[in-house]
Amino acid sequence: MFGKKKKHLLTARVDTTGKYPVILSSICTGEQVAGFRDKVSRDFTDVMLIRNREDLEEFMEVYGVDEADIKREW
Repeated sequence: MFGKKKKHLLTARVDTTGKYPVILSSICTGEQVAGFRDKVSRDFTDVMLIRNREDLEEFMEVYGVDEADIKREW
């Protein structure tokens, strides 16, 4: 009950064809959300909340993304 938090596992995968990885960052709160933006319609599909470096590494590992390919938007 009051132990360690269980590691969040991504269960549903997003179709990434025609999309590029993005991290949306809030200027006010600093909250970061990782997801994919459609190249044509510019729609954003959020995948997970990024709280620390480990969350970012998990996102990159699950979706096979390099850190250099991730765009940051505010």
